[in-house]
Amino acid sequence: MALRRIFVANRGEIAVRIVRAARELGIATVQAVSAADGAMLAARLADAVAPVGPAHATKSYLDKEAMLRAARESGCDAVHPGYGFLSENADFARMVEEAGLVFIGPSADTIRQMGDKATARRMAAQAGVPTLPGSEGRVEGLAAARAAAAAVGFPVMIKAAAGGGGRGIRVAASAEALDALIPQAAAEAAAAFGDGGLYLERFVAEARHVEVQVLGDGRDAIHLWERECSLQRRRQKVWEEAPAPGLAPSAREALCASAVRLARAVGYRGAGTLEYLYDAATGAFYFIEMNTRIQVEHPVTEMITGLDLVREMIRIAGGEPLRLAQGDVQPRGHAIEVRINAEDAARGFRPAPGTVTGLTVPGGPGVRFDAMLYPGCAVPPFYDSLLGKLVVWDETRAAALARLERALGELAVEGVPTTAPLHRALLRDPAVRAGAVHTRWLEAWLESNPLAP
Repeated sequence: MALRRIFVANRGEIAVRIVRAARELGIATVQAVSAADGAMLAARLADAVAPVGPAHATKSYLDKEAMLRAARESGCDAVHPGYGFLSENADFARMVEEAGLVFIGPSADTIRQMGDKATARRMAAQAGVPTLPGSEGRVEGLAAARAAAAAVGFPVMIKAAAGGGGRGIRVAASAEALDALIPQAAAEAAAAFGDGGLYLERFVAEARHVEVQVLGDGRDAIHLWERECSLQRRRQKVWEEAPAPGLAPSAREALCASAVRLARAVGYRGAGTLEYLYDAATGAFYFIEMNTRIQVEHPVTEMITGLDLVREMIRIAGGEPLRLAQGDVQPRGHAIEVRINAEDAARGFRPAPGTVTGLTVPGGPGVRFDAMLYPGCAVPPFYDSLLGKLVVWDETRAAALARLERALGELAVEGVPTTAPLHRALLRDPAVRAGAVHTRWLEAWLESNPLAP
């Protein structure tokens, strides 16, 4: 079916991204707005807006009934959930489907299967995708956790079975630590996802985070190559690249082929990402989870492939088959994305809501700024602090780093502090310039490289 009117069930920069992609396809959009977001950029760009509740997300963007009601009452025939909020909520996807609307993403069954990380691990193993040694599914109670940890060997990572974004994760170096950390992780997971279920995996101390972008139509799937996302603080990504620096061609081919096997095995529809830990010392990689949605870092894949992933999602949701075969997707050059958050990095990354009083956006060849910003816009205190993403592309990684340095020098967001100074400092570090980082590198770097207030 040809989609006519899409309900944008999100906010911020990803909502802007969806509205723009839909307009290019000739599809109207209705933007969900909380009481705090009536003047946000996506609301200004959409064809219409639909109030969905008070400022707090639990009473608006996370209210499944309110979102579906607004989508139906505004005459929409499809819902795009973006990332975060309800994007990986199988119940919401099911409600959309049962209401006769199109959910722009995978089916509710796929979201449920892959959204439970323990189930996803089993399915990955069945598809021949390498996984870290860990528990067989969820661990129910301390006794089961102790037994699983003893079999895996310490240290172990305690992980939430539902959700993502680094929530509900702890590292236990001993049985005593495990006893103390299991209740903490369960409580955090329950608060974040409404599900306190946990599973265990072997902990890899200096692993790189490498992920593969896939695109499927429910019948076939292809990969769009990999991204590196190892620069993280508290398991939250701050800097992403494509392709992954220094990845051996044989490892790249094996990694991407494994992602396609799993995507095909689950009949994946839309854009999705399979995340892996890569052990540079051994060349081994291990599947950790699948994100059944568009990712924050999708622009670096778009920059090296020339594709618009959001448009492809919309086309597939409207019933079109994949327009590309695997051989049609050839990567070119190197892209880097840095997240610009409303946070004061010099003061412990304290969130910094406020009003943007001035804005200078970098330009020139190979520079892209996906953002929710305009002079005078409000940055509410109720939501994630992401303001936008500065993305650069060039023919080589060295040239992309130089372009990023130039673009960061041009970027100016006045009125609220941002994380741009962090990225300027990271650009000066030899390890970052060499691509010699791992998932715990940034936190250690911050301890010895405090940013000046």
